[in-house]
Order: sequence, then C-alpha cells, then structure tokens
Amino acid sequence: MTEPDARPAPAGTGVSGPGASSEVPHHRVVIVGAGFSGIGLAVRLLERGTGDFVVFERGGDVGGTWRDNVYPGATCDVPSNLYSFSFAPNPSWSRSFSPQAEIQAYLRDCAARFGVLAHVRLRHEVTGARWDDERRCWWIETTRGACRATVLVSARGPLSEPRLPEIPGLTDFGGAVFHSARWDHDHDLTGERVAVIGTGASAIQFVPEVQPVVRRLTVFQRTPPWVIPRRDRELSGAEHVLYRAFPLVQLVVRAAIYWAREAFVLGFVGAPTRRRRRAKVAVDAAMRLLERQVPDPQLRAKLTPSYELGCKRILLSSDYYRALGRDNVDVVTEPITSVTDGGVVTADGRVHEVDTILCGTGFDVTAHAAATCTVGRGTRTLAGSWEPRISAYEGMTVHGFPNLFVMVGPNSGLGHSSIVFIIESQINYVLGALDTMARKGLASVEVRRDAQLRWTAEVDRRSTRTVWTGGGCRSYYVDAAGRNVALWPGTSWGYRRRTRRFDVDAYRVERATTVPPGGAARVGGAPSRRSPAPAAVPPA
Repeated sequence: MTEPDARPAPAGTGVSGPGASSEVPHHRVVIVGAGFSGIGLAVRLLERGTGDFVVFERGGDVGGTWRDNVYPGATCDVPSNLYSFSFAPNPSWSRSFSPQAEIQAYLRDCAARFGVLAHVRLRHEVTGARWDDERRCWWIETTRGACRATVLVSARGPLSEPRLPEIPGLTDFGGAVFHSARWDHDHDLTGERVAVIGTGASAIQFVPEVQPVVRRLTVFQRTPPWVIPRRDRELSGAEHVLYRAFPLVQLVVRAAIYWAREAFVLGFVGAPTRRRRRAKVAVDAAMRLLERQVPDPQLRAKLTPSYELGCKRILLSSDYYRALGRDNVDVVTEPITSVTDGGVVTADGRVHEVDTILCGTGFDVTAHAAATCTVGRGTRTLAGSWEPRISAYEGMTVHGFPNLFVMVGPNSGLGHSSIVFIIESQINYVLGALDTMARKGLASVEVRRDAQLRWTAEVDRRSTRTVWTGGGCRSYYVDAAGRNVALWPGTSWGYRRRTRRFDVDAYRVERATTVPPGGAARVGGAPSRRSPAPAAVPPA
C-alpha cells in the first residue's frame, strides 16, 4: 500500500521531489532489521490485520545476528526452548542449547510461515532517517530507494556493529585480521600461528574449535571471565515426538526454564553480601570447573576472576578451559601495546609472532547503529541526544523523536535470561502505541522529557545496588562514567509488567484532523512547526 505525495521532500533527505520518475511510498510502519525483533513485530502486525508495513534488511537473508555470526562453535547461551518466540515453539531443536545454524533456520521458517517474507526488502540498508515535523512522518533513505513512514521502528539490535580493538598498528599487520562476527571462512587456519584478542562470549566458543588445527594459539586476556558449565545435551527422538503431539508439554518446559533463569537475577541485585550469598551456587560451580579442567596452578591463577560473578557477562562452556591447557596454547595477560607487521607487542616488550589475528572483542552496545543517521526534531541526531548519557524511556522511546521506537534499546538488555522475552514485551508496547494512535486519532506520540528523565533517574538509582556497577569490574554494560546503560536492573517479569500497556500519559500527543490529498495527516493541538532540514542526512 502506498501513499503518493506531490510535495517536495525535506532538503537533505535524498528523496526525489516533484516530477520524479517514481512516487515515494508511504507505509504506516517501517521496521529496520529482520532479526528476532523485526520478524517478531512483523508477525504480530500481520496477526492483527496490519499489512501496511515494510521490513528493511541490509543483509541478503533474515536472521540478524544469527545470520552474521557464523564463526566455528557459534551457539546460543540460553536454552533453546526459551530462546524462541512464545507464539512459535519449535519441537525440532536438536540440542538443549541451539547452534547458530538452527536459530537462523528457525527465524527463516518463522518469517516464511507467518507471511513476513512478502514484506521484507533484503539488501536495503537504511542510510538515513529524518522526522518531518510538518507532515508528521519519517523520511527514510535506503541504498535502494526512499520512502516515508508514520512510525519508524529500529530493530537493528545492539549486537549489529562489531567492535574492533583500538590498538596502534593493527591496520598495518601483515597477516589476516578479522572479527568473529565477520569470520573469513575462506581463510584456512591450519598450521598457523594465531592470536586471539578478547575472551568474551564469542571467543570461548571458537577457541576450542580452532585450537586443534592451529600450530600455535596465543590468547590475549585482559580480564578473566566467569565461566560456568554448559549443561548441553542432544534432545531425544522421544522428546521431539512428545513436543509435536502435546505442544503444551513444551510450553510447560519453557515456563520451568524461564522461572529458573529468572531466579539468577537475585545474585545480581541488592546489597553486596546478599548478592554474593545468593550467587554462591553458581560461583562454586564455576570454581569446580576451573579446578577440574586446569590443573596447572599458574594458568589457573591467570584464569581466576577477581570481581563478582555477573559484573561482566557470565559465559557458558564445558571445553574452553580444557582448550587453554593444551600444549599449543599460551594465555598472555600482559597488556597489548601495539601490533607490528609480523606480530603483537605486549607491555613487557615481547613480540608475539603470529600469522592471523582473530578479534573476539564484541559489539558496541552503548551506541546503536541507527543513532548517527537518525534525525529528530530540528537537526539533532539520536546520537547527539544521547550525549552525555544514553537513555530511552522504557528502553524504547526518546524525547525529540516522535513515532520512533528502538527495540532492545538502552537499559532493556538482560544479564540472566532470554532477550526474546524482552523483545516480546516491547512488541506488545509498540502494538499498544499503534492501537492508541488509531483509537484516539493521533498523528504523533513523543515521550515527554520529564517522563524520560524520571525513567533514567529510576534506572540509575536501582543500578547502584547491582553487581554491574558495584561488582569490581568494568564492562560494556556501563558507560565511561560508570553508569549502567545496557541492562534492565530488575527481573524480566517486572519489565513485562511495566510495558504491558502503552502509557500514553507519558507522551506528548498531536491529533490528526484532516488528511489532504496525497499528504500526511495534518494535526491539531500545538501549532505545527516545521523543523529546518540539515544540509544532509548523516551517513550511516
């Protein structure tokens, strides 16, 4: 469904004006990204009879992070039955923790089965988005054309932009360098001297996979992670039959896993002594794993964390420690100072000669990919509004950016359970906003500044008594000032209750009064103010 507009587009959007060879389409909703958030929202829109939407995906397939992260050993660290949509249980998971290829196949199947693929535009990278205050709509540029939208949903997610380490000389290295999220499968590591920079969630999965094939593996560790055993197993044929014949059984299993994982948060919040007491079972399991798999006391000392469990992301593996103890592996804890043409230089002056550098350095989760190219009221970008403190009301909406929803935005991540649960909570909230706009005849909804400030203050207050800000470490959960900007400081169930309805009272609303031919709705209420356009929409 399209809505032509004969009037020229705002300057700097790159959208064709009058006389253009093609009309600029208008959609009720534009979704950016076809991962869990984008597909989930699209399914629910179709379920409710809303077909006027499009999903822009920069890649050649759906799946988001599960399409991009194809490094050896890539696996989910949340049990399969919980890391899936509640409305689309999968009775065919092969293991209790799903490998990457199965999750990608699951998302592709959901998109096809629920009719989402007809709305997906692959290889359409969104390069700019700008709010038009006169037309009350978003102008959106992609690499393959432009459109307008009443509501814009950024579903790119926080794990979309790999973060390479800022090390002097890295770009001058003579061998191969690649990030785990951009794995070069054409590059053969057999017999090579390989360096691994970073010991996070990706590294502990690919290190055991590459260790047996390389000549020498040097793992550069800045801070040892907490690692607990992965209780992974192959699901039996009997389980598959049972889940297919009695879907309710799988939902009961899912609920049991959910509440067991929900209890983990008790070890992350509250007074330090109380947190440590609650986390003792997990700490003991981690220490037993370390002692059992690393008999060398010197190596074990290097791998023993000195901060509270949960301060950084807890990692699951039953073979990482074992791999580090092999004869062809070195664990280096001296800081890296630079990279030369032939190796990695550490603070003790040693040059570690390597052929390939693998970066398991994670993602930039404190600055979403859309932030620099999304322009709200006036000429201010989303990135600019997030200086010096990144925040979004309920983790989704930002003052100055009407009709914009950011999925898995600031302070809506989790450190203990499935992010899919949060995503479904946010989908319900977005649908509530759309329903409210339709029912009340609203052209725009914009979170009030005071509501966003109260939300941020509450998050900061609650975060002061959590392991993420007081556990004795620095992680990607916190910003440069030590504030938690990534995680929801409470239970996922508490977040679900907060977002169960769209709280329109927290928003400044403008009502639609008339719809001129070919144009967006005019609004009543406050006088319309057309924002001056920037010289150009900033590049993505």
